[in-house]
Amino acid sequence: MDSAAALARASRGCAGKPGRLPFGKETLAALSISAAPVRLLSREMVMTPALEVPRAESARLIDKYGRNITDLRIAVTDRCNYRCVYCRTGNDGAQYPELPIEDYLRMARVFVSLGIEKVRLTGGEPLLRKGLIDLVRELAKLRALDGEPLDIALTTNGHLLADMAGPLKSAGLSRVTVSMDAVDPVKFSRITRVPNGYENVRAGVLEAKRVGLTPVKVNCVLLRGFNDDQIPAFGKFAREENVTVRFIEFMPLEEDRVWSPEVVITQAEILRRMSEFMPLVEVGRDGSETARRYRFEDGVGEIGIIAPVSNPFCGHCSRVRVTSDGKIRTCLFSVFEHDLHAQMRRGADDAALAEYIRAVVMKKEARHHIGEPDFVPASRTMVHIGG
Repeated sequence: MDSAAALARASRGCAGKPGRLPFGKETLAALSISAAPVRLLSREMVMTPALEVPRAESARLIDKYGRNITDLRIAVTDRCNYRCVYCRTGNDGAQYPELPIEDYLRMARVFVSLGIEKVRLTGGEPLLRKGLIDLVRELAKLRALDGEPLDIALTTNGHLLADMAGPLKSAGLSRVTVSMDAVDPVKFSRITRVPNGYENVRAGVLEAKRVGLTPVKVNCVLLRGFNDDQIPAFGKFAREENVTVRFIEFMPLEEDRVWSPEVVITQAEILRRMSEFMPLVEVGRDGSETARRYRFEDGVGEIGIIAPVSNPFCGHCSRVRVTSDGKIRTCLFSVFEHDLHAQMRRGADDAALAEYIRAVVMKKEARHHIGEPDFVPASRTMVHIGG
């Protein structure tokens, strides 16, 4: 079976034929792999006014390695209306409960009192969650320790974004990132196993730009023999649509647990292949930014590369995550979780929650161990963690 046949078999769900093998061992075996091995290094609610929070610098979260924790990612659901072959088996739906919107807000408020400056809402697919716009509106009332508004972002597959971009912007959302793994409509449908999705997502990207949810970023996960032929096409898309396209190395977070280093398209290879389309020039980035940033030589268009496999950035990680059921994860690849919502159910006040969060952050891992002999997969897959 060649790679095209493997892709067709993996994507049968797009035609409404359920199957257990969206991206399993048989599919991997059929991919065209010729490169050298990778070098691995709900209800209506009444929101309360925003609480006053401590402004002392000593309140800031710092882990035992001296990393400042300023970014919080909250998954508001693990439901998703796409079944991307590199992420989901296609048969399993939501596995974890969703909390009331006001509980996510309370968690965020306590985190902000400890120095969080950026909040990203994720899923699953967050646009499926009832009450999302109310949550954004209330988050926009909070202020960081320096008195500045929060940077509130959202990661979405974009399928529902065209209708929701305007209301989200009005509620206070700062910017949006859209997951989009092909710019060819047919290939897009095969990857997502949702027919006619490409035009919906493209319309969402354009509407997000129009209403000012900028900079709009488009994330693409690349897999060898699967969608890596889209690299030049995404370069053209970045230039023509004035969006930042970010390529992400494939990580072992899929439901089938069949990740292989040979399938990873590394940062070095992405740069080489994109430079064949048009030369690139690296530009500066913030210290905790995950993506290496590049502009095309003529100044038109920007791409980024997030390379957790071949070029890890754990040493300056500033992130912590809360899952849809209220568990803190200190690393995307954590094998342990910390039940913040259980503390709330037991009646903990905000001060007690803050102390619990501080203790958890001190347990943040030094780094991940992808590709090492003793690597243990994360205790959840990506769709159930939140990107």
